Amino acid sequence: MALLQDLPKKYFCHLAQTLIRQGRLEVTFPDGSERHFGEQDCSPVKIRIHDEATLRRLCINPDLVVGEAYMDEKLTIENDELYRFLELVTKNISGSRDVAFRRFVNGIRTALRFLSQRNPVGRSRQNVKHHYDLSDELYELFLDADRQYSCAYFEHPEASLEEAQIAKKKHIARKLLLQPGMSVLDIGSGWGGMGLTLAKDHGCKVQGVTLSSGQHSVSNLRARDEGVANRANFTLMDYRDVKSEFDRIVSVGMFEHVGAPHYREFFRSMRRLLKEDGVALLHTIGRTTPPGSTNPWITKYIFPGGYIPAMSEVTAAIEREGLIVTDVEVLRLHYAETLKNWHERFLDNIKWVRELYDERFCRMWRFYLIACEVGFRHAGQVVFQFQISRNVGAVPTTRNYLYDLT
Repeated sequence: MALLQDLPKKYFCHLAQTLIRQGRLEVTFPDGSERHFGEQDCSPVKIRIHDEATLRRLCINPDLVVGEAYMDEKLTIENDELYRFLELVTKNISGSRDVAFRRFVNGIRTALRFLSQRNPVGRSRQNVKHHYDLSDELYELFLDADRQYSCAYFEHPEASLEEAQIAKKKHIARKLLLQPGMSVLDIGSGWGGMGLTLAKDHGCKVQGVTLSSGQHSVSNLRARDEGVANRANFTLMDYRDVKSEFDRIVSVGMFEHVGAPHYREFFRSMRRLLKEDGVALLHTIGRTTPPGSTNPWITKYIFPGGYIPAMSEVTAAIEREGLIVTDVEVLRLHYAETLKNWHERFLDNIKWVRELYDERFCRMWRFYLIACEVGFRHAGQVVFQFQISRNVGAVPTTRNYLYDLT
């Protein structure tokens, strides 16, 4: 009987010893015993697993249970060094692709992803509601004033979050080659910042679509308050239900919610909605690795139905729907810096978050923001910007129009 009771600890130690090669992890088990893994001559990250049930669950599904156990304080980190812990784990997992256990787990998740990522209209609405229809006050506490909830563009290291988000919108606008009076569809228009910028600064006629009722209300209120309601309108609608054609299409931070089974449907809609000489700009998180699956903790608690694509998956769907990739840019580390800023602001305002929700929610969101930041620093996550057209001659033949070369 004692041997059976000791099996979870032995198995956990086997997994940790296999995975932890960089840095040092020290673990205190529920029975009070301690084990260390990794390098000897470096400062350790120390964790405690508080009960046998959590230890058993960690052995079965660590990618899900680590986050849950941290949220429920069944796994605690000395001095609450969450960043150091997640950085240690992420670095080691990223270097463990040849470990049989990781290959097996990732293979199963990849095979099953077409079930978890099937997002018809009704399910898409529920997925969006889960994350984006949280309290408006929450997002005000850590986003910039324009509520840009996507990767910023840091033109220099000293740029503030506000400056970097403005630079992101300008960079995207240049890629769209806008002219006053052009019609623009903004797919996944968020709180309206991108669409309002295109209407105010570029004289475009913008139609934004979102599945978030909260974002929809805020966007139209902002359009009225900023005097551009005649040029910027936001509708509570799925992009698949849009009927008109547009000179330009922009989508920022929405494609991650489409789901791999719907990629061709997304680009089929884009081709239908884009005029023959039109230009589209797709801004999405991507992975530098081959196609894979979504972390189960992220799926359950943060972005149900979400998936980060490989470039090969996106380009294949674009090609098959008769569209042309006219430019691709890979933004590296910009999102890591964005998330770092968000987390710092979140911590600065955490007492207000506790009043809105509770301590468990605060721990969940800290885990989310830090895990994503270290993912962009150490696990091959980047941002892709695809410029897309139906016509090979729709954009200039050089990139000079993107930059001031004078």
